[in-house]
Amino acid sequence: MLDTMPNAAASIASIVVFRGVKNGPVLRALRDLFECEGDESERVEHYADFVAALAQHGWDLSRYLLDAAAEDENQYTVLRANAAPIPPALQTCVEGELELFAELAALTPEKLRALMGYVGYLPAYETTELDFSTAFEARMAGIRTSGYGQYARHTMFRVVEGEIRPVRTPDTTSMSDLVGYELQRGQLLDNTRALLKGLPAANALLVGDAGTGKSSSVKAVTNLFAPEGLRLIEVPKAELAHIPAIMEHLRDNPLKFILFIDDLSFEKNDDAFSAMKAILEGSVSVRAANTVIYATSNRRHLVKESMSDRDGDDIHLNDTIQDTVALSDRFGLTILFTKPPRALYLRIVHELAVKKGIPETPDLDTRACAFALRRGGMTPRAAEQFTDSILSKPWEETT
Repeated sequence: MLDTMPNAAASIASIVVFRGVKNGPVLRALRDLFECEGDESERVEHYADFVAALAQHGWDLSRYLLDAAAEDENQYTVLRANAAPIPPALQTCVEGELELFAELAALTPEKLRALMGYVGYLPAYETTELDFSTAFEARMAGIRTSGYGQYARHTMFRVVEGEIRPVRTPDTTSMSDLVGYELQRGQLLDNTRALLKGLPAANALLVGDAGTGKSSSVKAVTNLFAPEGLRLIEVPKAELAHIPAIMEHLRDNPLKFILFIDDLSFEKNDDAFSAMKAILEGSVSVRAANTVIYATSNRRHLVKESMSDRDGDDIHLNDTIQDTVALSDRFGLTILFTKPPRALYLRIVHELAVKKGIPETPDLDTRACAFALRRGGMTPRAAEQFTDSILSKPWEETT
């Protein structure tokens, strides 16, 4: 019951299942307020801390509590996500804590002011009238595609020192932003759809010239299918050894994951080479059914090789060469991105110009080709940079 501040503090302290919500900054600040035995100014300061913490999540206490409870990673949400039986004691505990959240969600500034016994000014926050249990159950019904924990709040992640961390400002490229290469992106889309449907999906290598949209295609596919439960985890080359542990961590998660390795290549005698080879061989202890590896590279053969590598005293020289140059063949799907012909490059330029509101001029093609020549070739990246250069200065001054 929230009829007194001590009772309210004890109620929050009793939370067992949704401990992530309990220990979050909002309820922690609210509990500090309820437990405060100091003077009026100290209670007001705790109240201000509570509102400031809530403001980081949108000012609405009801919505915050619903989101926090539905996205909390705990025994109950994990079992629900995997359609596993819920122990009766756990179900009872959850129902009790949801009732508490419903009471807290209805705690308006006026009600909180009355609990505090304060009549002066207090900064306001918002509440929304809702059936908390019904709204929570509706969120649970879609948990297999919405996810839980950080995977409910974010769609793109990066591995840092073996830890999966969310990308706070992810790439927002959409499929409609990309022009050309429909065949290549169709292959990527089909393979990703198979993953989402629980069908066998191949690890994919997107290989070809720089600036042709390989990385952008992977991110666009992620953004397209994120509402269906797809997430992307970027794995830098230095973190490749962590992939088996990452797959094991993700194995029981109902979401689907792309482990994305950008600009993949290896030097001779690179320690990461053996780790990547083992992963791609599909060891039973490594591959998880809900994950695929999408890698991009500018090199068809991922190991940099010089002519001197073909000499030397290795007794099994041919086997060594084949082992290095064939790593790319261990990907089940190889998608080739090459520099576009002139006609496709100009099509990309014109479509980007239309999207960006750039007017057509008789010399647009000539300037676009000259720009690409200065930038090393006609690629989608060059087309993007050319159209951006037009936007960055008056039209008549662009050359």
